[in-house]
Amino acid sequence: MTATRATQPAERGGSKPEDWKNTILAGLANYIDSGSIVAGSAALALWVEAYHLDNTLVGLLGAFGPNAISAGIGALIGGRLCDLIGRKKIYQYDMLFYAFGMLWLVFAMNAWMIVIGFFLVGLAVGADIPASWSLILEMAPDRERGKHSGVAQVLWYLGPVVVLLMFLVLTPLGLLGARLVFAHLAILAVALTFLRSRMHESVRWLEAQASVEPGGPAPERSRLRDLFTRQHIGSMAFLAGMYVFWNLWAGTNGFFFPYILRTVGAQSQATAVAIQALSFLIGMLSIWLIFMRLADRVDQRLLFLASAVIQVVGMALLALFPLTLTVALIHVFLMAFGQGFGAQCFFQLWSGEMFPTLLRSTAQGVMFAVVRVTLGVFSFFVPMLTATGFTTLAWILTGFLVISGLIGVLGAPRNEGKSLEEIDRERIAKA
Repeated sequence: MTATRATQPAERGGSKPEDWKNTILAGLANYIDSGSIVAGSAALALWVEAYHLDNTLVGLLGAFGPNAISAGIGALIGGRLCDLIGRKKIYQYDMLFYAFGMLWLVFAMNAWMIVIGFFLVGLAVGADIPASWSLILEMAPDRERGKHSGVAQVLWYLGPVVVLLMFLVLTPLGLLGARLVFAHLAILAVALTFLRSRMHESVRWLEAQASVEPGGPAPERSRLRDLFTRQHIGSMAFLAGMYVFWNLWAGTNGFFFPYILRTVGAQSQATAVAIQALSFLIGMLSIWLIFMRLADRVDQRLLFLASAVIQVVGMALLALFPLTLTVALIHVFLMAFGQGFGAQCFFQLWSGEMFPTLLRSTAQGVMFAVVRVTLGVFSFFVPMLTATGFTTLAWILTGFLVISGLIGVLGAPRNEGKSLEEIDRERIAKA
């Protein structure tokens, strides 16, 4: 490998069809992640009724499922393996592991099969995230990383829309309908295994790996302890802090969003699903119209600030005003629109840019683990928070968004328009 080849993306005028294909195949990990979370949430009531799950078991499923602790463990392990043995081996074969875990849910006949399936699916989802995010970042043209990261986030929003609509159509089938939704995720994972087998390993990772061999160019540090320098710890603290407080809002939002739908009179399943699907569609449009078009060209700190302000205002509406249909719809629109170019998109982008190639996935795995495990622990306390009253809860969640916004604005890097090599040189100069 030569240095010229590694910097080819920066020399191109724009993305080629192959670039978009690679981004979509890698980004489908986001579809599977969000689809698994929503599918499990939608099936929970059916499982409780069919298998008589008690509150303790339901709490464990929430804490150890793909939205929380098991995904964090998977990211921690998978992220490190990505840097040691390559992105391709993880993102290709991990999907087979995911399909195996999902089959436990497809054929679940009792509570313990659900617990095993949820845990295995969470591990696989977590392991795939740092592999996919690193691959997207390293293979995208240098000045279009935000655009390609945005595609992955669109796929994250698409997962819940498809799953919600499938559950709506399959509602008359009861538990069989849930099995069919899980089956579509398992089939997609198997298909991804074959489609991803044709993808190439990240050139940047190959060249960085070669640099640590004797006789290679200036070696890039790849030992685990090299991640825990003051500079890298500072970057991880900033990113994890920004993202964890946003996730505390997002995770709790799932708890009280159905309350909003019931309170404003949208009591039918069809209406509730329609409003939820609409919120995700607004988010997808926001990603496409704002984040994908501007993140590579404008001041990212200002873009993040605008998103944070919109979300804080949207959440504060529920604390300040009576919950009418008008207030609820404005809230849904502001939150969905603000999310589209906010914390989640920037976490994916910045978590790759702020670390060297051979520590990139490891750092992402560590931060993703911190966020998901924190969310899993926090989920135990959500019922107590909801018992404090809706207005109190709304203020608490507004506070989470304020903290996330402040951390993001104060720590946001200025990497728009720079190549990864330029960012690396700046980071080394500051070390």
